[in-house]
Amino acid sequence: MFAKLKVFFKEVRLEFKRVNWLTKKETIQYTLIVVGMSLGIAIFLGFFDYVFTFVLNKFVI
Repeated sequence: MFAKLKVFFKEVRLEFKRVNWLTKKETIQYTLIVVGMSLGIAIFLGFFDYVFTFVLNKFVI
């Protein structure tokens, strides 16, 4: 069991060496894109939530 675990961690270490890691600039850029898109979608959905709530309160309820 311990031999298999040792082999597993050796293979994991080898895989980590093959990974193409992002640069600091790329990481910041992609993070800002994700945050920006999340805010945009939140504003979009919030707008429609407000409109539907207004319409329901005005005409239905």
